[in-house]
Amino acid sequence: MLHLQPIVDLALGAPVAVEALLRWQHPERGLVQPLVFIPLAEESGAIVGIGRWVLEEACRQAACWLADPPGGRPLAVTVNLSGRQLERPELASEVARALQASSLPAELLILEITETVLMRDTGVTTLILGELKQLGVRIAVDDFGTGYSSLRYLQEFSLDMIKIAKPFVDTVTHGGEQSALARAIIDLGETFDLRVVAEGIEHPEQLERLRELGCGLGQGYLFSKPQPAGALEAYLRRSAQTRGVSGFLPRAPSPVQSAVSEL
Repeated sequence: MLHLQPIVDLALGAPVAVEALLRWQHPERGLVQPLVFIPLAEESGAIVGIGRWVLEEACRQAACWLADPPGGRPLAVTVNLSGRQLERPELASEVARALQASSLPAELLILEITETVLMRDTGVTTLILGELKQLGVRIAVDDFGTGYSSLRYLQEFSLDMIKIAKPFVDTVTHGGEQSALARAIIDLGETFDLRVVAEGIEHPEQLERLRELGCGLGQGYLFSKPQPAGALEAYLRRSAQTRGVSGFLPRAPSPVQSAVSEL
C-alpha cells in the first residue's frame, strides 16, 4: 500500500508535492516498514513489479487530485526508483504508460534516485535518465550527501532537485560544522539551479534555521507523517481552510504551472 507525505514550501507553509512511500500490510505482523522488506524485494527481483505498481498508483492518485486539489493547488508526486528499475531499458516506456493512463502531466511527476544508484553505471544511467527527461518528468537525488556526492555528476546528469538527508537536518541547529554542511548543500543547489528539499524536519527550530539558510522546500513529521491518501487529503483540506487559501496560493497563468513554479 502507499502512504503519502507532503513536501512543503518552507516560506509559505503550503504543500507543493507529495512523496509516495511504500508500506506492506502483513496479515500477521501488521504494517511493515520498507527498510525491512525492500532489500528482500531487491534481492528477489520482485521490486520491478512492485515499483511499476507504485508508479502507476502514485500517478493515478496525483491525477485524481488535479480537478480539486486538497491543498489549494495541484500537487506534484515524487516516486522512488530502485537500482533494478533504473537498469531496465523499458523504464521510460513504463513511465510514459503510467502518465498516459492517469492523464497526469509529466511535469508533475518527480522520480527520485539515490546517489549510489546514480554512480553504478554512468553510461547506462545517462541514457535512461535522458529518455526520462524527454518525457518531461523531473529527476531528484534522494539522501544527498550520504553517498558519492560529486560536483561532476551534478553537471553530467540532467537533475532538477536534491534532497538533504535527514542526518544533516537533525544537526542543522547545532551550529558550526553540522550547520555548515546543510548550508553547503543549499548553496550547491542554488549554484546548479536545483530545488533543495530538506528531509525529516521534526522541530520548529529546524524549520526556522532552514529558512534562514535559504532552503526552499521540506518534509517531515513537523508538517505531517506519511498517511494513506484519504487521510492525507482530509488533513490538507483542513490545513488549507485554517491558513486561508488566498494566503498561500501563487499567482500564475495556469494551475499546473503554479505547481511547477514552486518546485
